[in-house]
This record gives sequence, C-alpha cells and structure tokens, in this order.
Amino acid sequence: MYSTCPKCGHRNAASGEASSQSCPACGLVFSKYLQNIVLDDSAQELAKQQGAGLKLIVARFAWLFPLKPGLGRGELFFYGLIWILLLIWGLDFIAMDFRSNEIGRSWLHNVNLIFHEAGHMLFMPFGRTMMFLGGSLFQVLLPLMLMGVFLSLHKDGFAASVCLWWAGQSLMDVAPYIADARALRLPLLGGGTGADAPGMHDWANLLRPRGWLTYDIRIATVADAIGSGLILLALVWGAWMLLRYYRNSKE
Repeated sequence: MYSTCPKCGHRNAASGEASSQSCPACGLVFSKYLQNIVLDDSAQELAKQQGAGLKLIVARFAWLFPLKPGLGRGELFFYGLIWILLLIWGLDFIAMDFRSNEIGRSWLHNVNLIFHEAGHMLFMPFGRTMMFLGGSLFQVLLPLMLMGVFLSLHKDGFAASVCLWWAGQSLMDVAPYIADARALRLPLLGGGTGADAPGMHDWANLLRPRGWLTYDIRIATVADAIGSGLILLALVWGAWMLLRYYRNSKE
C-alpha cells in the first residue's frame, strides 16, 4: 500500500513489501492508519461545524450585548455604582419571605403600585378577567418594554439589564398579593383588606372562579422564584456589560 512507511520512513525495496498490509520495520498496520486519518479528518470537520454553530449562536444573541457608543470613564464609573446598589438591593429582596409581605413595605413597591393601577385601566376594555390580571401584568411588562427600548433604540445593554432587574423585582412584588388570595389580609389601595371589600381582590377574583384558590401559595412561590431568577440574571448581564464597556474604553 505504501512504498515508504508513513510512521518510521522505512522504504520497501521489494515489490512484495510494497503491496503488504503492514510495515516490515515498525509493524504499522496500513489499514488502521488510514482509518485513523479518516477519523481525525471527521473530528476536525465536526469541530469546525461546532465552532461555526457556536459563533452563529453568539451572533444571533449579539443584540443583547451592544457597546454603547461614546461611553466615558465617568459614566462607566456611575454604571458601576448602580450595579453595586442593585446587587445589594437585589440580594435583600431575594432574602425576603413573600408570605410576610416584607417586599410590600419597600420604597419600590409604591413605584410598582402606580403602574399596577394603570394596568387595570389599560386592560379594562379586554374584559373582566384581563382587567383584574392587567394590574399585576402591566407592572411586570412595563420594565420589559423599557428593556426593549434601551436595546433597540439606545444600544445600551447595561440599562436594559437594569430594566430586567426591575421586572424581576416587580414580579416578586406581585407574589405576596397572589399568596393572599385566600387569606385576604393585605391592605388594599382603597382602604381595608380584601376581606373588608369582597370582590376587590385581584387574585381572589382570578383564582376563585377557576377553583385554584388552594394553589395561591404555590403560584406565589413560582412567581417569587422566577422574579429572583430574573434579578440574578440581570446582575450577571449587567456585570458582563460593564466588563465589555471597560475593555472597549481601553482600546
């Protein structure tokens, strides 16, 4: 098969050696050697395909990590301070127990409440169910919409990550309200509690007709967990954007 062995370089002098299946000097089996070459080529081709696939995935999600043009060192430092604040504040929210409504006594709850009430008005034309759901839905959707604005119009991935953080916190802010669907102990905006004003508690009105009242704590737990996950994801995203901004400022 080989006039010269590809492993040891032995040259076959006799015609019989040239047609043999192995090298008489080192014993290399030519058929296995050829098979290994094919396997190596296949592995290299697979690696190239996998590398191309990874690059394609990165390219598809590159819009999540835009480099904001003209970002100065002072602005970068300010972004860093915001990230540290969100880290401390976010971990504090995550540590709260939604059953105690501790998050409902935070300053940010009052901000969320404005958009919660606005959501009722916005979704009122879509029926009774959407009107009740609209409050909780809109207070979570608004930060997500702002996230899209920062990504598409301002090309600011860090600001978008802050909005995602807010969406996670807002979802966690809804969890105590969901958990109160049976107990009806939380104070409502108009005064009194859900027990004092029958038919005014959003999540009691949403869960009771569907026979889901007994699942209020479970649903609240899921909402709280997803909100916590969004906060952590936003912090990772924000940290990565800060690193990209810093590297870009040094180039």
